[in-house]
Amino acid sequence: MQTLYVHVSDGEAMMAEVNDLPDPTHQFVTLVNPRKRDGKDLPFLMEEVTQIMIPWWRISYIEIMPTGEEEEVMTFIRD
Repeated sequence: MQTLYVHVSDGEAMMAEVNDLPDPTHQFVTLVNPRKRDGKDLPFLMEEVTQIMIPWWRISYIEIMPTGEEEEVMTFIRD
């Protein structure tokens, strides 16, 4: 599962998980466990909702959050 931070046009940004990264050729993005960034429920969704589908035209951009599996990049700085 990959965690995304989805910015919706004229709306509140939300965090959610996806099984695979969204395909830009699809009509909708399916999000699992949508919530606010602080983990609270979204006020416009019912409590029972665990998945939502948002059309691509409503999404401004998506941030892909790092996972624990990704390696830390080492950089060297000269003094």
